[in-house]
Amino acid sequence: MSSDLNASEKKSTELVVRLWRDHVAKYWPVLTLALILMSLEGAALGAFAWLVRPLFDELFAAQSLDGIGWVVVAIGGMFAFRALAGFLHRMILAAIGLRVTNALQVRLVKHILGLDSSFFAINSPGSLIERVRGDTMTLQSTSTYVLMSLGRDAVALVALTVVMLATDWTWTLVALVGVPLLILPMSALLRLIRRTAFAARDTAALLTTRLDEMFHGVQSIKVNRLEATETERFAKDTRRFLRFQLRSSAGQAANPSLIDLLSGLGFVAVTLFGAEAIINGEKTVGEFMSFITALSLMFDPLKRLSNTAGGLQAAAASLDRLYTALEVQPKITSPANPKPFTAGDITFDEAKFAYGDAPVLNGLSFTAMAGKTTAIVGPSGAGKTTVFGLLTRLIDPVSGKVSIGGTATDAVSLADLRDNIAVVGQETALFDQTIAENIRMGRLDASDDEVREAAASAHILEFADGLPQGLDTAVGPRGSSLSGGQRQRVAIARAMLKKAPILLLDEPTSALDTQSEKLVQEALARLSQGRTTLVIAHRLSTIRDADLIVVMDHGRVVEQGTHDDLIAREGAYARLNALQSAGIDTSL
Repeated sequence: MSSDLNASEKKSTELVVRLWRDHVAKYWPVLTLALILMSLEGAALGAFAWLVRPLFDELFAAQSLDGIGWVVVAIGGMFAFRALAGFLHRMILAAIGLRVTNALQVRLVKHILGLDSSFFAINSPGSLIERVRGDTMTLQSTSTYVLMSLGRDAVALVALTVVMLATDWTWTLVALVGVPLLILPMSALLRLIRRTAFAARDTAALLTTRLDEMFHGVQSIKVNRLEATETERFAKDTRRFLRFQLRSSAGQAANPSLIDLLSGLGFVAVTLFGAEAIINGEKTVGEFMSFITALSLMFDPLKRLSNTAGGLQAAAASLDRLYTALEVQPKITSPANPKPFTAGDITFDEAKFAYGDAPVLNGLSFTAMAGKTTAIVGPSGAGKTTVFGLLTRLIDPVSGKVSIGGTATDAVSLADLRDNIAVVGQETALFDQTIAENIRMGRLDASDDEVREAAASAHILEFADGLPQGLDTAVGPRGSSLSGGQRQRVAIARAMLKKAPILLLDEPTSALDTQSEKLVQEALARLSQGRTTLVIAHRLSTIRDADLIVVMDHGRVVEQGTHDDLIAREGAYARLNALQSAGIDTSL
């Protein structure tokens, strides 16, 4: 157990050093100022305890007001200075903490967006949101509290201890005799807090995932009457989170309680020893009150410092999760010396790919001619969508080669490759922005006129001009304020604006009504002109005029040719066409 704790502490220390180097070190001048202010605030408590002595011995005991002015001014000035120092260092630490948090969040988002698709397959959106928002905010709040406590309370403890020792070192030993007794129970509490803090952060990520799934799938929940089921699932997860939080809170709450026991023991012991010394004339009332004041003031900083240990465990859990994500590196990257992108024929040469142990492509080979339309058909699971993933390098083949214009896709920079490919899929990725802003994502430097021209070509103006704000109308979360056909037309306009020489279409009309399909098909026909187009077809009627039809099954090409050629062969394509013509679902 102790070796595990030591290993965790070593790792936490390494992560803190990395955080300092990466994000905090540049603020060292203002941090130094904040530490000085915190030290002065802490030292002021010692000064106050010391000023209690002349207050009792020179004024109260002498029953004289002579000299009360300087004592009152000194005490009042000390508290005013302490208030100012406290305000300034809190503002400095808050500003630095927020800037570091923002920098961490931006760094995380940039890093995560650059990772491979496989990373997103095993990390839910809720978990990633919790890392970017929850963990960074937890780290910011706890680290600010910890730093303030260490800087202010540690100095206060030293100053108050000096006052106590200066008054009587034997009283000090008596007052603090119980400190060694706290070592074992506090060590046990730290282990509990560390374990529960990690578990609580993981459970918090699960809760965020649940909420993300529920709110995005609210229509499915309603039509299937799953409200009660989903509520119970969420309630079950919240109960689990509550258990971990309560255990962590119990561990952190126990620390101040132990300090209270220690303070009670110290007061009793000092009163017994001090009373006799005062009666015998060995100590004055002012010395006793100065000592008791210092002892009283000591226990609040001591409580906060004990809570600091628990806060460090919670911060360590968040810091570990953050750097675990940052340490993941993408496998799909641009080559060190990329070749220029050259448009041309798209060739798959014995390309193989597998998801884990499940093979998807088994030596796929075909060529899509430049400037022509190539349709890819086949049953579900044949590997059609994987073809698009390989072309855009969202995934790389296990073996074999994918090339464009005679150049392998992995020899070209990712930026060049993806800048020259436009994709329109079944599910349109729209963002909660305006229609114009969603179109402009195809090319961020496009002018307003170019955006409007693309919108006109995609038949968007037919509905957008009737909206109160036209193209500046917000589409809602995931384009929820638009119909399916309208969302597809926005995606087509985005692809038009991109003006990429290669166009990938994943049957964007499969879920549309007849009227919407007609408009989208017209827009797609305009978009495909002069481009090398690959289209995944679920309905064979939509690809009769394709220059080449590639029939896939089990990750291989089983037939290829024009529609008429394939019908004449009376093979797999002809059978699929006959079934669809008869109205039978072929699961394409």
